[in-house]
Amino acid sequence: MPDWGRRIDYPRSGRRGVLRWLPSWRQWLLLAGGSFGLLVVTAGVMYATTEVPTDLNAFATQQNNVFYWSDGTEMARTGLVNRQDVPLDEVPTQVQWAVLAAENETFYSDPGISVSGIARAVYRMGSGGDTQGGSTITQQYVKNAYLNQRQDFSRKLDEMFIALKLDQQDSKEEILSGYLNISWFGRGSYGIERAAQAYYGKDVSELNVSEGAFLASLLKGASLYDPAAGPENHARAVERWSWILDRMVKIGKLSAAERARYTAFPEPNPVPPLVGLNGQTGYLVDLAKSYAQSHADISPARFDLGGYQIYTTFEKPKEEALTEAVQAAEKKLDPDHRPADQNVHLGAASVATDGRILAVYGGPDYLKQGFDNANTVNVPVGSAFAPLVYAAGLGQGVQRERDGARTPVTPGTTYNGDNGVDLQTPEGPYWGRDGKKAKTANDGGKSWGSITLRAALEQSVNGPVQQLGMDVGLGNVRKAAIDLGLLPDSMGELTPAYALGNSTPSAIRLADAYTAFDAEGKRTDPYSVSSVSQNGADVPVAKPAKVQAVTPEVAAQVDAALRGAVKEGADKGVRQAAADGAGKPGTTQERNAGWYVGYRGDVATAVTLFRLDLKTLELLPLTGVGGAAQNVPDSTVPAGIWSAYTKATAH
Repeated sequence: MPDWGRRIDYPRSGRRGVLRWLPSWRQWLLLAGGSFGLLVVTAGVMYATTEVPTDLNAFATQQNNVFYWSDGTEMARTGLVNRQDVPLDEVPTQVQWAVLAAENETFYSDPGISVSGIARAVYRMGSGGDTQGGSTITQQYVKNAYLNQRQDFSRKLDEMFIALKLDQQDSKEEILSGYLNISWFGRGSYGIERAAQAYYGKDVSELNVSEGAFLASLLKGASLYDPAAGPENHARAVERWSWILDRMVKIGKLSAAERARYTAFPEPNPVPPLVGLNGQTGYLVDLAKSYAQSHADISPARFDLGGYQIYTTFEKPKEEALTEAVQAAEKKLDPDHRPADQNVHLGAASVATDGRILAVYGGPDYLKQGFDNANTVNVPVGSAFAPLVYAAGLGQGVQRERDGARTPVTPGTTYNGDNGVDLQTPEGPYWGRDGKKAKTANDGGKSWGSITLRAALEQSVNGPVQQLGMDVGLGNVRKAAIDLGLLPDSMGELTPAYALGNSTPSAIRLADAYTAFDAEGKRTDPYSVSSVSQNGADVPVAKPAKVQAVTPEVAAQVDAALRGAVKEGADKGVRQAAADGAGKPGTTQERNAGWYVGYRGDVATAVTLFRLDLKTLELLPLTGVGGAAQNVPDSTVPAGIWSAYTKATAH
């Protein structure tokens, strides 16, 4: 048997100390040669065993998303246009070379991979960076068409060997065609034909080299180079567009004379509105899209790929009735001749007791006003918050003494209903930051004398509700409001104004909170999507769970007061439309918001009215809106809308 140790002579004979263990140059050469041979054999085996996948992945097959009404009929489609592959000969040659100059100028001569690029990627990985960068167009096509978007060494190896095989299997023209047809260009567009439509409103065959250079710049990152996203993006886009054209001159694909013709950046069109989202449809789509992305684990990028069927909770008849009721009120406004009617906004939302959002009114037209009046975050709820304070008091009792003991209250517990009464804490009067005692403030300054809590809620008397909030503890009222579904970040400052509604919940959330009073204290977070599928396969959607927000006894007591308000209290104006309904108007001391929130059957609806300075985003006073007299409550218009809608949807 050969003595390999003697042949290799390691440790080295005739040497002492450290020299005995240092390999000779021949041994170093042998080691390097062996390692290289092993690497070659390993690469050969991997190349031989690698197969080009036969199926394109989802990133190469974008489609539209389709939204449906609750009855299954189609509501809207989103996506700029349907996916449209184009043959390479329809892409102008100079546009092709703009892409190649930007991404891979040696495309027609390389073997499908860039050895130097791979070496850089391996170095970055070894130094703690990522593995992206340095990919040829063939590698990028392989990644987009066949692999996932993960950036690690294993995926990089797969990409490299598939690219080598693909370069041998397909022509360069076929690879470039595939790359141009599936690459992401932003604005919901996969493929250069959709990109040409999205940015320039024309077919790719009509693009000039300057426009092609801009589209090529998007391949480096559409979110960074779309000029519509801001001045920084615009500056980046101009710089890269110019570089690409200069690069084309350098590699001989664009003459200097022709380059000199393109000195002005080819500004793309503004982001086009999605077709079919006019009127209220866009608001509905936004709500459903947001819910699907957060509760069905669909990322925005994957949602843009399309192919989803989103079945919403919106009921078309109710949506039409709500829109008609609001628009009838809007017709009575005269902003051209009445300054108080300028910048008026109306929003509304209708929610079922099981949390389904049935209808919303977001504004005059989604394509004209992108923000949603039914989902506001800056409009105070005012005295429509009172039922939540009442529920907190009935459920938790009050603390009037310093010893911390709590005393139950009932609907019959009496409070001082006079205007201007000092607000009390267990320690004594509440002193405001202005150094003055805080006092109750009833609408119109009216005094009611001794009044029960139920009567105070029915007649919309603010003072007893303010004092009840102080007695319960504003922190405890806050907890009850959150239990009823209001979001923590919509809660107002915990001052005496808290019980009068300085919080800013949306109409959707407030309507949902009121559903608990007609459902034995149970409520479900509002949701807008019942199911999602993709190309026929179900996509799991998380549904909110029903919770016990208040006890059945408390819910029944609040419900009785809200029904009393309609029958003989402050809400008697809506009695004709819904004698069997329950509700509460909402006004603010500053007169900058008006509300009506009520329910009948298993549907609660909240309507809000406010004026907004679009420059400062500050709320403006509502005095005189619609020509109303000074003493007309700001809840009058919302109450009228609620009545018309409720009457129209009666069964």
